Amino acid sequence: MTSTLPIDSYRIGAYEADLPLLLKDVQMEVVSELLHFKRPAGTSRGVYTDRKVWYIRLSSPQHPKCVGVGECAPLPALSCDDVPEYESILSQVSRRVNECNVSDLFSFLADFPSITFGLDTAIRHYYAGSYAFYSNPFSEGEEGIPINGLIWMGRKEDMYAQIKAKLEIGFGCLKLKIGAIDFDEELELLRLIRKQFGRDDITLRVDANGAFSPAEVMTKLERLSVYDIHSIEQPIRARQWEVMSKVIAETPIPIALDEELIGINSRDGKRELLDALHPHYIIIKPSLHGGPDDWVELAAERGIPWWGTSALESNIGLNAIAQWVGNYDPQLPQGLGTGLLFVHNKSVPLQLRGDRLWYTP
Repeated sequence: MTSTLPIDSYRIGAYEADLPLLLKDVQMEVVSELLHFKRPAGTSRGVYTDRKVWYIRLSSPQHPKCVGVGECAPLPALSCDDVPEYESILSQVSRRVNECNVSDLFSFLADFPSITFGLDTAIRHYYAGSYAFYSNPFSEGEEGIPINGLIWMGRKEDMYAQIKAKLEIGFGCLKLKIGAIDFDEELELLRLIRKQFGRDDITLRVDANGAFSPAEVMTKLERLSVYDIHSIEQPIRARQWEVMSKVIAETPIPIALDEELIGINSRDGKRELLDALHPHYIIIKPSLHGGPDDWVELAAERGIPWWGTSALESNIGLNAIAQWVGNYDPQLPQGLGTGLLFVHNKSVPLQLRGDRLWYTP
């Protein structure tokens, strides 16, 4: 699909406050869909077997060849915009899409990052005329993005089978979800990996999803550190800044913040969090963490590395995040390996080769 619209005359920046674009001739439709996981996806917060998403579709009678699709995918009981009036907000956006410019729409959606993400994706798709929204080596099919191999929580035997499969594919970085099964069994999995592969062979990340209590967190971090862990995501629940600051200062394992970023949607709020906690890494999920470019800029000012991660979106959302990540020439493995999770997924030109995600135009 090739766009006939003059996209060079517009600044379709991510969540910028001064967009001049008016979607005068565009119609917006919203369709919901229930995605079913191929296998249960276990986290310390529970197990996902399916999830509901909403797709924004932009079209225009004046430009029948131009279509834009974006995904709005809040995570239940986690996203800051997982609220009862979610569909009502989407309906309001549909009604207002022709009445105000894009900056006003994004201002209205300041506390709805998943809808902002979906609308932004749909606009980019509509005006670009393809799933390649940017001009970067990834979007042009010249370079793949390194990703980590994600190991879901489950029985020890199931997790070990996942680990073996990822290593056979050639992943050099594994991320293990921990905190749901017996901690000693999780340590045993890490011991088995390190028995065969040193830190120069395999990078190990773990994600606790806030599973550790303040009383036990340092003891568990000490026990994990024996296995040369690259980083641990969100060891304790979010919004315990006094405790988290102490953990970050004293931890034997670098701390990466994830859930801590949810609901911090203003630039001042982001600045306050980074200055208060001084994390070793942050993990940016554009559909959960409002204003991803703000996070990147503020982290860079403070010398804080980051990587991007999808949050169980379909391939529509995964592609949009990968396109965005490609703008930053990622060197660290990203969390973009969720494209094979669902029984029926959307068809987009993404391809996994070894431990790299490729866009194949």
